Amino acid sequence: MSQLEALLKLGLTEAEAKQVLVDDKKIDRGEKMPFDLSKEQEKAIKKYRQADRKPFVPNLTPRERKPNEAKRELIRAIEEMLTYSDLQVEDAVITNPERQIDFSYCGTRYRVVLSAPRK
Repeated sequence: MSQLEALLKLGLTEAEAKQVLVDDKKIDRGEKMPFDLSKEQEKAIKKYRQADRKPFVPNLTPRERKPNEAKRELIRAIEEMLTYSDLQVEDAVITNPERQIDFSYCGTRYRVVLSAPRK
């Protein structure tokens, strides 16, 4: 259904409907309205034209993560295995309890990183 047909269904004559469409185009282009408005009506129009300009405030609080006990157990077991094995491992340190162990073996530093892919 076109705009003209919609206006005709509202009970306007064809001439009135065409004039409404012409006036709408003028208003859309920023021309002054073809009819007079009171000061209160102009203030209301200005108020409703303005968009809400609240500043975007990102959520800066870090997300609370649940501890993954299974990963902690695995890291502890790897650290224990490295420490008490026959290998000459030195300085086995758990850097991140759910992710990483750093150690030295034969003068070279190594890092074991544990990851659990989602898929």
